[in-house]
Amino acid sequence: MTVSIKTRVLDRIDLAILDALQKNGRISNVNLANKVNLSPSPCLDRVKRLEADGYIEGYFAKLNAEKLNQSLVSHVQVTLEKSTTDVFTEFRKYIFKIPQVVTCDMVAGGYDYLLKIRVADMTQYREVLGNLVDIPGVATHHTYMVIENIKQDDGIIFQE
Repeated sequence: MTVSIKTRVLDRIDLAILDALQKNGRISNVNLANKVNLSPSPCLDRVKRLEADGYIEGYFAKLNAEKLNQSLVSHVQVTLEKSTTDVFTEFRKYIFKIPQVVTCDMVAGGYDYLLKIRVADMTQYREVLGNLVDIPGVATHHTYMVIENIKQDDGIIFQE
């Protein structure tokens, strides 16, 4: 499998590097080089090039939501009163002010946005919901509480 964005074509080694770093961003360059069958110096050059070209946007730690008292998750469908640019812009402005909204996707279909909200408990959820319905232009919302996370998005899938 090769991926082409703009003029740069990623080969199988680039894709293997991306896959390995996505699974373990703390892997040493020596271990990464061994994993993708390169010597360390060219491997590091490729990683730096992938970073510079924007294929790697950053590195982060995966945190335990339960230990950090943020394990209550809900998905909320939001429908706006009107589908106009100014209403969309206003919604976006307000949604960034609610830190418990961890993802917000504009979607096509029966509603306008799908939110993922992460909170400590139902009391905090109620506060967040109050902030949400106070956003100008929000017409309706429907909440779905997550009972159990079955499969999680762990990034981009690399298949040959």
